[in-house]
Amino acid sequence: MALKFDTSFDPSYGRGVTVAPDVLRVTAPNPSPFTFHGTNSYIVGRKTLAVIDPGPDDDAHLKTLLEMIADRPVSHIFVSHTHRDHSPLAARLKQHTGAIVLAEGPHRPARPLRIGEVNPLDASADTAFNPDVALADDTVVNGDGWAIRTVLTPGHAANHAAFALEGTGVLFSADHVMAWSTSIVAPPDGAMADYMISLDRLIERDDHLLLPGHGGAVTAPRSFMRGLKSHRKMRERAILERIRSGDRTTKDMVKAIYRDTDPRLHGAAGLSVLAHLEDLVARGLVSTDGDPAIDGIFAPIA
Repeated sequence: MALKFDTSFDPSYGRGVTVAPDVLRVTAPNPSPFTFHGTNSYIVGRKTLAVIDPGPDDDAHLKTLLEMIADRPVSHIFVSHTHRDHSPLAARLKQHTGAIVLAEGPHRPARPLRIGEVNPLDASADTAFNPDVALADDTVVNGDGWAIRTVLTPGHAANHAAFALEGTGVLFSADHVMAWSTSIVAPPDGAMADYMISLDRLIERDDHLLLPGHGGAVTAPRSFMRGLKSHRKMRERAILERIRSGDRTTKDMVKAIYRDTDPRLHGAAGLSVLAHLEDLVARGLVSTDGDPAIDGIFAPIA
């Protein structure tokens, strides 16, 4: 299918929006080119609640979450991954509610830093985060009238997880699948090979509604994710074509491939190209001296 993004989204700052039975979406006021209108937090349940992705350390967002929770107890706080727009508020929300915090684990890169390499995404990582409970793949946590299954989806981040609301067909897809944009996959935090494997895993599921970390819902998940996969494969082909036509650096490839993209996103685009190049080098389709690097020289393999 042709991939069509949906950017029609009302963040409704300061209040909760019902997006599924017993699920409220609360959007943090942290809009940016990377977060769209802001980070979506979700409140799940009717009596004793769970919160998914409490969001950035923002006073206004905490206030709105507590107002929407009202006087109901919160038993669990689930965190999809440790980027600063998703996990930092967990600590303060735990102080207010006494809930336990659950996630795949602390922040870590998808691969070790190479000699001389600087991680350009250090500032976006919540390295102080440490969950009370580390979630293994396929773990089911039972709450008051709800059950949430962990579906590990590394790619955007090494510790990224989606959460399935059992028996409903609803999946909280965080930053792995979003209706408004593709996910950023940027080494060393993320890895394209991991992302594609995780995408295939979600395509194989039978969820009928995805509630992402930014923007509105994905209402036809399987066809949309197939479109995402095709888009990534098309981007891979475009990179190979640029290399075969003489481009040797990520900077040159970004200029050609992302010429219609907001220049503020070109840095992230370069990292996305690098993620594809790491995968292409590993598969023996592209060569480079040493390990693939953002400032490396790349060449085709005949």
